[in-house]
Amino acid sequence: MNPQSKTVRFTMFALLYFTQGTILGYFASLNALYMLDNGLDMVDVGIFSTIALIPFVIKILFGMLSDRYNLLGLGHRKPYIFIGLLVQFACLILVANINPGQSYWLYVGVAFMLQMGMAFYDTCTDGLALDITPESEKGTLQGFMVGGRSVGVIVAASVAGLIAQHLSWPAVFYFLAVLTLVPIPFLFFIREMQRSPEMRFNWKAFSAFKNLKVIAVAVVGLIIFLVIVGANQLVNPSFDARLGIDLSTAGLVTTVWGIGCVAGALVGGRVMDNLGNKQALWLSLLLVVPAMALLAFTSSKPMMWAVAVFFGIAYGVSQAIYFALAMKYTQPAIAASMYSILMAVTNIGQGIGLGLGGGLAKSAGYPITFLIFGVVMLLIIPFFPIIFSKRGQAA
Repeated sequence: MNPQSKTVRFTMFALLYFTQGTILGYFASLNALYMLDNGLDMVDVGIFSTIALIPFVIKILFGMLSDRYNLLGLGHRKPYIFIGLLVQFACLILVANINPGQSYWLYVGVAFMLQMGMAFYDTCTDGLALDITPESEKGTLQGFMVGGRSVGVIVAASVAGLIAQHLSWPAVFYFLAVLTLVPIPFLFFIREMQRSPEMRFNWKAFSAFKNLKVIAVAVVGLIIFLVIVGANQLVNPSFDARLGIDLSTAGLVTTVWGIGCVAGALVGGRVMDNLGNKQALWLSLLLVVPAMALLAFTSSKPMMWAVAVFFGIAYGVSQAIYFALAMKYTQPAIAASMYSILMAVTNIGQGIGLGLGGGLAKSAGYPITFLIFGVVMLLIIPFFPIIFSKRGQAA
């Protein structure tokens, strides 16, 4: 392991996730409004969103590329991260000068390339983290990474929204472009480690997915993200239905939730490193299930703020703990590839949760839906004996 500055490493990874969070935050909270403001409808928004997700479905290819090829002798990770950031930066500059109402497919195409750039550096950032982070620091690192992304989401939901309201939409994209460049200087202070023979790309390493522990870890990730992401999309609609909140209040709820996510991510990472994998996963369970019950029975605005913070903490803790757990089950020879596959499974869980949550909320109501999500979270318990048995250790 390279004797590199822990502060510099953690800062770089947090900033890489921060700039990713600003883009995710924009697409989650502002993009639909931008498209609607330019005369498009929700069908157009839906088509756009579907196409924009494709890069995150095929990100395994980016992981394989990074694992296998040292680009021009510059490294397996850093040059690809640099390229991804530059693609994102260039696309943000371009999209600022495109009117989606007049040039819809051009806007979709540039946004697709933007997402390709983000998925590229996201995958290679994970690979670099796996390569140079000591085992004892992986939980804490994931806390910084998830926390950085949550701060990015908060910035996009608040600052970028103010820029759109008081300046212009193009100014939003220029603002996001500037933030994209923030992590780049730190890349020059980080050294990739020399890849030992066991870290070199080997197709046989994919046999790790025959390991029952790895399969169990993947299923647990699917369940956790099905629950927390499926529930998260219903938070503001449920508060609006029961308490009649306005748009500005909904934005503040998201900000408060994001602050909880940052705190939860930092706590989750520390717990992972100090108490171990099993206790950390229990903590995730013991926070998410009560959070679902509280969301189901929120009955006043003061309670709403407390529940938003608590759910944010549960969300951040769960993300940081699962990401760190997944890191510990990767094979060095295909670290980025294997991790991206495990992350793809969590993306599938998110898709199921979003669809299931929407359907249940419409047919059974918000309280019942949150309670069902709480019960679904309990399905991770049968996998504990498999994941944490003494027979065979994490890869």
